Amino acid sequence: MKRDMDLIRKILFDLEKQSDGTPVYDLEIDGHSDKEVAYHCKLLYDAGYVLNYDASYADGDYLIGFGVGSISWDGHELIDTIRNDTVWNKTKDTVVKNGLSMTVDVIKEIATSILSGMTQAAIKGLTT
Repeated sequence: MKRDMDLIRKILFDLEKQSDGTPVYDLEIDGHSDKEVAYHCKLLYDAGYVLNYDASYADGDYLIGFGVGSISWDGHELIDTIRNDTVWNKTKDTVVKNGLSMTVDVIKEIATSILSGMTQAAIKGLTT
């Protein structure tokens, strides 16, 4: 299954809304199958952006259910970096336009640069 960074972003936002520190079970994301969502939750767990992940399968490949834990510190940092839709869209456009890989590190670096530019403009606006 191919990693979908838009789905990763949606999952993080949903977990942020739903989680009170307890696991979220069978998270549903519109337009995506349970198997896709579970796979991407596992990717988030493997990368350290969520604290726990567990899934149950029958017959080897049939997903019965899954649970994902709360967001880690790094997960919250990633969310805050890509929260703004303008930043997210500019980040994706930059990746595509420059033929870059859609990795988390590239996304964070580009989004951080865009946010820094927006911050500098906001500060300049305060001082003029």
